[in-house]
Amino acid sequence: MATTHLKAIVTGMVWKIERQAGERVEAGEVVMILESMKMEIPLEAQFAGIVRELLVAEGEAVTEGQQVAVLIA
Repeated sequence: MATTHLKAIVTGMVWKIERQAGERVEAGEVVMILESMKMEIPLEAQFAGIVRELLVAEGEAVTEGQQVAVLIA
């Protein structure tokens, strides 16, 4: 089973979580949306699988490169 960590690509805030732990995602589906400088930045699943764990909550500040979710194939 392949495991990967979804990482924040900008410093900002978790604006909206689109998928919860245990939910299935397809490659390219948005897992969560970050907000930085009034811009919304979607974080997408790199492959089809399951969201194993969310490491952040809506409204939480994140830094670039921070792990925000764990996905398994």
